[in-house]
Amino acid sequence: MASLYDVPAPAKINLFLHVTGRRDDGYHLLQTAFRFIGLCDTLDFDQRGDGRIVREGGQVAGLAAEDDLVVRAARALQKATGTPLGAQIRYQKRIPSGGGLGGGSSDAASTLIALNRLWQTRLTRAQLMQLALPLGADVPVFIYGQPAFAEGIGERLAPLALPDRAYLVVQPTQNVPTAEVFSSPDLTRDTPSVKMSVFTDWQTINAPEQGQATPGLFGRNDLESVVFANYPRVHEAAMWLRQQGLDARMTGSGACFFVEFVTLELAAVCQREIIGKMLNRENDNAAAVQNAWACPGLHEHPLRHWTSS
Repeated sequence: MASLYDVPAPAKINLFLHVTGRRDDGYHLLQTAFRFIGLCDTLDFDQRGDGRIVREGGQVAGLAAEDDLVVRAARALQKATGTPLGAQIRYQKRIPSGGGLGGGSSDAASTLIALNRLWQTRLTRAQLMQLALPLGADVPVFIYGQPAFAEGIGERLAPLALPDRAYLVVQPTQNVPTAEVFSSPDLTRDTPSVKMSVFTDWQTINAPEQGQATPGLFGRNDLESVVFANYPRVHEAAMWLRQQGLDARMTGSGACFFVEFVTLELAAVCQREIIGKMLNRENDNAAAVQNAWACPGLHEHPLRHWTSS
């Protein structure tokens, strides 16, 4: 039987996240810039001839197979293509759940891409993106496969050219459920829209000189204030990072933060310092931080060329 092993599913960060409105059906209108980073889950796939989708390991504790996005993605591809084949799927989680890093969405997207290749179902990128959207608003961007400026509910994507950057990613000791954040009456829903060119021009104008720190980040994350008001450990982690002189921004609906650096070496130095202070329990707010990673920013998804355009 055919197999695919060590298939990567990278995390994403939202370089900014503005909520510009709300549709009559309750979905929020957003503007954001997605970037993939080098923090990955990995998946293994063995083809089955009996049509069954069997999940092994890696899943979030207590998550039933029928609710697992990996299983739902595999079944969606089966249904769309009519293939009689199945798959034995194992995966290893490194991306924290409930962190705003898109781990579940990325796992689902890598499943669609990998099984499309393994089963030789030959769907195009656009067809896979159509299958992906019902699984979650963030799933299509991982199949899109490159940094993207997103609008609408996150489904309207345009390619972005981004500079070489690295990121310190910090995980607080508290998770944040996305639905609760978006349902909050305190959420800002009227941030003015910006043109993509405003964002790209800002990137060019604010490029750092050689060896200097990045000058900050464009815009803001409109969800931060709601998360900080309702999830005290996340707020404590943010305050502690800022006490260290770090310009930390929450990604997605939280709980994780990222800090941008010009090089991976600088991000790694900062990561070691953060880990050391966490272990020493420097103060009460330091205890609100659970983990930290130094990650390169990616210029494309590692599976981008597995799918035809």
